[in-house]
This record gives sequence, C-alpha cells and structure tokens, in this order.
Amino acid sequence: MSLAVVRSRAPAAGRAPEVTAEVHLANGLPSFAIVGLPDLEVRESRERVRAALQNCGFDFPVRRITVNLAPADLPKESGRFDLPIALGILAASGQIPAESLLHREFAGELSLTGALRPMRGAFAMACGTARGALASAEAAGADADASSETRSALPALVDQVTAQAFHTPQLYLPAASAAEAALVPGVDVFGAADLPSLCAHLAGAPDARLRPVAAPELDVHAAAPAPDMADVIGQRAARRALEVAAAGGHHVLLIGPPGAGKSMLAARLPGLLPPMTDDEALASAALLSASRIGFKPSQWRQRPFRAPHHSSSAAALVGGRNPPQPGEITLAHLGVLFLDELPEFDRVVLETLREPLEAGRITISRAAWQADFPAACQLIAAMNPCPCGWRGDPGGRCRCTPEVAARYLRKLSGPLLDRIDIQLEIPALTATELAARAATAGEASAAIAYRVSAARERQLVRQGKTNRELDGREVDDVCRPDAAGEALLREAGERFGWSARAYYRVLKVARTVADLAGTAMPSAAQVAEAIQYRRAFGSL
Repeated sequence: MSLAVVRSRAPAAGRAPEVTAEVHLANGLPSFAIVGLPDLEVRESRERVRAALQNCGFDFPVRRITVNLAPADLPKESGRFDLPIALGILAASGQIPAESLLHREFAGELSLTGALRPMRGAFAMACGTARGALASAEAAGADADASSETRSALPALVDQVTAQAFHTPQLYLPAASAAEAALVPGVDVFGAADLPSLCAHLAGAPDARLRPVAAPELDVHAAAPAPDMADVIGQRAARRALEVAAAGGHHVLLIGPPGAGKSMLAARLPGLLPPMTDDEALASAALLSASRIGFKPSQWRQRPFRAPHHSSSAAALVGGRNPPQPGEITLAHLGVLFLDELPEFDRVVLETLREPLEAGRITISRAAWQADFPAACQLIAAMNPCPCGWRGDPGGRCRCTPEVAARYLRKLSGPLLDRIDIQLEIPALTATELAARAATAGEASAAIAYRVSAARERQLVRQGKTNRELDGREVDDVCRPDAAGEALLREAGERFGWSARAYYRVLKVARTVADLAGTAMPSAAQVAEAIQYRRAFGSL
C-alpha cells in the first residue's frame, strides 16, 4: 500500500480541530514534501522524521514522499505532527499494519533518537477527540433513525455504523503528556515513550501492549493555599465590595494610595468565587493547554488568575498573531484578570477591553483567518488617584496640580469606566488600624465564599446566569427594586448624569446585594449600597 491516512488534531484556539495526515509514496526522484499550510516547525518535521526512522531501525523509503495535512486552509504549527507523519510513512511502506491506524488519533514531537517529547495542547486535543466522537455518535444515531425503510433494508450496516460511532476513541500521545489528557472523560489515552514501542503495540506484539493511562489522583489539599481575606487589615468597605463582586461576577476598580492594600485585595478575589463545575474546568484547562503557558494537572479546577504587566501590548492582552492566538483576557476565562496600575497601560490597549468585557467573547480577524475566543473573565483593576499616588492625603504629601491629576484620570475613557460595575475608593490605613491588627483583621475567605455560593445559586436557579450577564430586558424583569428603591435610583441617575449602561449596572449590583441578603426584591437600602459603588470618580 502506497497511501496511508493518520488522524491528528491542531491546537487552534483551544478547539483542537481534526487534521488528517495523508502520506503518499510514489515513484520518481526521491523527495519529501509537506503541504497543507504548514509553518516552519511543521516543515522541519521532514528532518526529524527521517533521522528518527533511521535511528530506530526502520527503512526510510527512497521514493517521492508527499504528506498532505488536511484541511488545506487550516494553518498547521508545532511539532505535534511528527508522529502522525512518521506512522503514515511506516504504514504506506508496509512496515506497520495500515488498519492499526484506523479510528485512532496520534500526536507527538519526535527527537532524532525516536523518543517522544512532551507537547503542549494534550488536554485540548483530548477534549477535541471527545467532542468529535460525540458528534459522530449523534450523527450516526440520527442516520440510524432516519427512516424505518433504511433500518429494515440495511440493518447490519446501521448496526455497524452505530457501534463504530459509539466506540470509545483512542488517543496516542507522548508518555510525559498523557496524564493531563487522561483527565478528559470519554477518551482512552495511551502514552508512548518512543516510536519503536508504539509501533510494536500497533503491530500487535503481545509483550508490547500499551495500556490506557489512568487519570491522575488529584489532591486538592496539595495545591498551594489561596490567599485568605483574613490577612487583610481594615478596609471593611472594600472587603464587602469584593463579596458583592464575587457573588454577581461584577467587574471592580479599586482606587487608593500606595500601600492601601489594592493588590492584596485583588489576589484574594479568586478564593471567594464558587468552585468550578465540570464543564467550566474542562473549558479553562483546554484553553490553558493550547496556549504557550501550558496546563498542569495540579491546576485542575483552579480558577485562573492572570496579572499582566502594564507594558503589555494589545495583542498580549486580547490576542493576536497570525493565526490568532488567545491573549490574557482569554487565559483568564472563568477566572480573574487583574490589571494593576490601570492608567499606566496604553490607552489603545485599554480600549480593546470594551467589547470582551461586555460580551464575554472576543473575535480576532486576520486577512485569511478568524478566531472566536471566550473571554468571560472577571476584571479587577487597581490605580492610584494621581501620578504621585497621594491625592487627598491629609498630610499634604501630594504635589500634583489639578491639571496633572485630571490628565492622569483622563487616561481612562468613559466607555471603559461604564463597563466596570464597582468603582471604590480605598483609604490608606492609619497607624491605629495597623497597631490593632487582631481587632481589624478581616473575615476568613471560606465564610465569605459560603455566602457567595449561596447567592450564585439563587441567580442560577432564577435566571440561569450571573447578574452581570443579564441583558436589558432581563434586568427589567429581575432587578426591579421596590418603590422607594426605584425613586432613589432615579434621583441618583439624574444627579450623577449616568448613562443608560451605568444605570442598568447599578441595578444589577443592587440585585446582587439583595441576593446576598436573600430578599426577593432590592430595597432602598440595597440600592443605596449599589449607588455608593459608583461614586468613586465623582469624588476625585
């Protein structure tokens, strides 16, 4: 047989679309060509595969070798296609059974000795394999139920297709990367140390059979403990604001002088959020796995916390390159994105956050490629009230003129601030508060997280989403306060000149405050608390 087909997957945007490596051996002058939009890493596979086959004792065909990575319009990157290409050459040249490659997927980078190196994106690939098998099973079930005439005329064929579709898919990866992929249910993951051992398994050698890798036992207590809110001294209003933000998924901006505890408070927000569900854990791990930072099994079910430096570019923050790669806002999906020293970010970079903060998704378009990334993260930002940081200090340490301070605040546009639900000014701690540390220490994160989980559960039962995600019509139906609260909100909106977006976001925050209290309708007191969370910039 001079043609072999091997299935694999590409690490595109965390979705891992299927890629088919078609290997053809033909007569003519010896050559080795790879087509199908490969990048430099994939083109270099020719030399790695050639050396690995020869060093492992296999015959490298001295023929015209053509490798097509389909679909042709999908960019291919990374060295993960080394293994599919090598197996395709061996199957096309008759050195391993071609039928052993059917209904299996392979990925891995080869060393020159034939060893399989660790690869990124193993978890994302396993998720893609599981989704592909589920889609095939659903399609086969629909075809099998298409008509009674078809079932009666071709019962054997229908049974064969259905059984094949519901067969557990098999995924072969480097041994060092198989553990993380084994966390995905519905896929049999096999780990191979090198090319000869994998080929012996595919050839059916009884003493070389590989066994599916068991999912690693994860000890939730082995992970580093999350920072505890009990370490925060004073800042009672800020601790309450973070509780409200965690309960409703609201974005937060903390404004205060140096040393007030802004970064300390931000680092404790992930510990207040509810535990991740199975679907959330799979989605977050798949995105991290396909990214440059990778995914470790010890990160399973941990909400991501991303804190990029203020010198980050727009591509680093929201995604870029060609083909598009996810940025920090996508890597923080279902977790927290912390932007410290917010005005120090380039204004153009900050403006790119408008759409993803509102929609929870971001679309990166290039001339020949478009990628849609999830970005449902919770933003918490921190900033000083002026360039020196001491504006409003009773000791008179601020030396900024009103014009300089105003220019500093103007780095943040109105549309961006409109999308931040809670904007809170944090005062500096006094010497008395620092001395009375035991008396002013905060409540433990576990106690706050319990109330947050209860409030989130009320939201999911009522509307199936967090309060931050409510649209205009849903806000009118769910967040309407009582008569006194509505009058107070109307008066505040007229006094502070809120936009329609700001008005509705205050309503959402009031609804969250009511959920924490367990009340059916926001009261005037709860609306007043929500209004206080929008007044920070008015006092600067």
